[in-house]
Amino acid sequence: MQTRGKFLDDMSQLMTNAMGVAQGARTEAETAFRGMVDRWLADRDLVTREEFDAVRAMALKAREENAALAARLAALEAKPDTPKA
Repeated sequence: MQTRGKFLDDMSQLMTNAMGVAQGARTEAETAFRGMVDRWLADRDLVTREEFDAVRAMALKAREENAALAARLAALEAKPDTPKA
């Protein structure tokens, strides 16, 4: 009876170790896949969401400034010329 218990303990330990190895392999595969996808995206000159949002905010600000300058220019052009003394 003693050997059978030892056998089951050994098999249990073997399965536990095998699951640990499988978990490590899974983690390593995920890391490698993520790295491969990151390199693929970088090679295609794609931007991240943060970069896109930053450039979009800059473009909106530039549009607002252009609209303000256009209104100011229109107001200056609408003024009649005053003779200089």
